[in-house]
Amino acid sequence: MTAQGTSRGSITRREFLGTMAALAAVSMAPGRLFAQAGKPHSTLGGVPIGVITYSFRSMENQSAEDLLNYLTECGLSSVELMGEPAEQYAGAPTFERIRFPRGQELTEEQRAELAAKRQAQAEEMRKWRTSVSMDKYRALRKMYNDAGVDIYIVKFSSIGPEMSTPEIEYCCNAAKVLGARGITTEISEEKAKFLAPYAARHQIMIGFHNHTQVNPQSWEGHFSHGMYLGMNFDIGHYVAGTNRSPLPIIDRYAPDGRILSLHLKDRKINDGANLPWGTGDTPLALVLQHMKRNQYDFQAAIELEYPIPEGSNAVEEVKKCVAFCREALA
Repeated sequence: MTAQGTSRGSITRREFLGTMAALAAVSMAPGRLFAQAGKPHSTLGGVPIGVITYSFRSMENQSAEDLLNYLTECGLSSVELMGEPAEQYAGAPTFERIRFPRGQELTEEQRAELAAKRQAQAEEMRKWRTSVSMDKYRALRKMYNDAGVDIYIVKFSSIGPEMSTPEIEYCCNAAKVLGARGITTEISEEKAKFLAPYAARHQIMIGFHNHTQVNPQSWEGHFSHGMYLGMNFDIGHYVAGTNRSPLPIIDRYAPDGRILSLHLKDRKINDGANLPWGTGDTPLALVLQHMKRNQYDFQAAIELEYPIPEGSNAVEEVKKCVAFCREALA
């Protein structure tokens, strides 16, 4: 997705993937929960700076309304919204998380009981997803847009072969109603092959998120299955796992519209630690400046994963990351 040196074919494909959602024309009424002196604006030098709401996982409150407050406090106008708070806002059933205990031997009967509970939860969730109205998602989009925040991406981590066809359709429809450019999930060629027909039918991107397991050729097989398959390129994990610069990957896939978004974090090479921005080996400033220079306009999303210092919290640390981006793109 580049405004320079782009063929007419690429522009047409970009039009297929959707355009920027229009912000609400009316101002917020005084005294509303999200009212501020001005709406957030975090498209810097043409680069949409956002955040994945996973970054706020350590905060006590996690509702869609709480997350919106965190976003506006950080001055962010673009977000990769995790599926769970979106679905909870829409009325999804809530469950106690079932986990198989680590380091504890379970009998076959105990394992079967836990598996049955998981299956029952999955079935209840499937029934809800395949019957829910999209009205709550329209309301969620309006609430975010009225506050000046664009839902750029929805992350449905579990989307894939484990879901029924009606559930996949639900995920695609919900993302489109929310105004999202695409859906993100974890990288898997099995998922890519399975999801390609759905992505094409709905004309919505599926962006695959990587950890350290990838190499420069890891996406070729995925992309061969369909034109609406792309990448949610985690440059911090890539640097830690390959000891390579992410710039060649960006330049290789951005002109063809294969990059849905980036995840920004600062890690050391050789599978090193997540560190406060500017102290690791990930060339964050260089990548942001490269995006600005080449007019790459996909989202660059903050993913807060370094340990939060004592006396701080996730919101304050995300603010520091936003300040880093502003300085790099000034």
